[in-house]
Formats: sequence, structure tokens, C-alpha cells
Amino acid sequence: MNTIDNAMGIEQVLRQIRLNAHLLQQGAAPAATASGSEFSSVLARSIDAVNGLQQEAGTLKTRYELGDAEVDLPGVMIASQKASLSFEAATQVRNKLLSAYQEIMSMQV
Repeated sequence: MNTIDNAMGIEQVLRQIRLNAHLLQQGAAPAATASGSEFSSVLARSIDAVNGLQQEAGTLKTRYELGDAEVDLPGVMIASQKASLSFEAATQVRNKLLSAYQEIMSMQV
């Protein structure tokens, strides 16, 4: 899953959180729990994608250090940067979700 797909999935989750917060403020019930399973699957896929990029970068680094002729330094550096950027993006998403959760929990019902 690329960064654009992750961002679109996160935007959808944030939109659902805002909708539920708005409904709670108006005294209505939040949206159905089907979105909860969708959220967890999007989150799991995103974390798996970040993990995959980090493992791939680690494997390429090891192969390069062992002298594998098929692995070049620019490829290793690009894989490392992809892994780093995806981890940073995941961290920022986590921070946004935590912020949204704290905001929802501080609302009076």
C-alpha cells in the first residue's frame, strides 16, 4: 500500500470519527460498528505495509554488506528512505488519531 492509499484511508477514518463526534454532540447514536472493522483492517494493512518496507530495507542492507552483486548502494538508500518516510507517516497518523480520540473523550455527552 503506498502513501497515497494510506492517506486516503486515514482521511476516511478521520471523517468517520468526526461524523461520530458530531452525532454524539447532537444526541444521536454513532454510526454502525461495521466501520470499526473497516478501520481496524485499514490500520492493520497500513502497519503491515510499513513493516514490509522496513524488512525489505533491512534485507537489502544485509545483502549489500555481504557483497551481493545484484544490490547496489542507491537501491539500498532508496529502500531505507522509503521505510523511514513510511514510518514517519505512520507516526503522524497515530498522533492525529490519538488527538482525535482525546478530543472525543473530553466531549460532554
